[in-house]
Amino acid sequence: MVSSNFVDYVKILCRSGKGGAGSAHLHREKYVPKGGPDGGDGGRGGHVYLKGNNQLWTLLHLKYRKHVFAGDGESGGSSRSTGADGSDIIIEVPLGTVARDSETGEVLCEITEHNQVVVLMKGGRGGLGNWHFKSATNQTPRFSQPGEPSQEAWTILELKILADVGLVGFPNAGKSTLLSAVSAARPKIADYPFTTLVPNIGIVSYRDDRSFVMADIPGIIEGAHEGKGLGLRFLRHIERNSMLLFLVPADSANIREQYEVLVNELRMYNPELLDKRRVLAISKADLADEELRKEMEKDIPEVPSLFISSVTGDGITQLKDMLWENIIADMPQPEEDTYNSEAGS
Repeated sequence: MVSSNFVDYVKILCRSGKGGAGSAHLHREKYVPKGGPDGGDGGRGGHVYLKGNNQLWTLLHLKYRKHVFAGDGESGGSSRSTGADGSDIIIEVPLGTVARDSETGEVLCEITEHNQVVVLMKGGRGGLGNWHFKSATNQTPRFSQPGEPSQEAWTILELKILADVGLVGFPNAGKSTLLSAVSAARPKIADYPFTTLVPNIGIVSYRDDRSFVMADIPGIIEGAHEGKGLGLRFLRHIERNSMLLFLVPADSANIREQYEVLVNELRMYNPELLDKRRVLAISKADLADEELRKEMEKDIPEVPSLFISSVTGDGITQLKDMLWENIIADMPQPEEDTYNSEAGS
């Protein structure tokens, strides 16, 4: 995924179609001078839909499409003919997209499944033709209903990456290096802070042709929940990950302290993030010998943890095992076949 092509936030003006007007036509033929009302109904205005597409990973295709307008319904005709409906607009978005009202911030909908379709904005209903208003006291109504007006509003689309494992750590903790070591992803790697400016996704191969998705989130700094650093812009990506892999480098002054700062930032942003399963990996373990590792273990928090080195491959296999065990622990288990169990007994 090319970093310059990753877009996770767009603001677009959406407008549904207005309904067509009903017809006030009066039927006339050569030998039927007073045929009565036969005006048809107006057509429905076009809807604006959001549709999930698991082949999309970014909102790039909407970056320069600022206006999305559905078609208007056509007016009704004679002989009770209904006007054509306005053309609908379908906006395809990646899974994990959230639509918000730009003025109120209200969540309008969330797209989490492939081919999931949600009506973002309804088109106006078509007006009724004059034949609907015929009565014993008014047999030739010369009026009809106008169509309902369209809806128009600025809508914000935000992408929250869906992944099995989300990498959480300070800048330069080795997240990008780990992702490149366990998957085919090739994020930018350098020895300066904030090398990763956009989330990167990799498919991690596991035993027996199994795999899981890992997301490299840009580095968090203290005060990120207040918007410092890359702050709120990327903290939201952590919300959709099944579990969190914390990375703290072995050359840190205090591993426990760094871990607790990261946990606190997540707590201040969204306390529900702490309900996710957590694993702690001490990265850059090739910088520490066995004696130093034993000394460092005294400062490791009480969470599942291990030492790894993305450069030498030390601990990578064990890390995959640990992550897989946590991933399948949250998967729904198949129900037991009570009939067979009873028959066996």
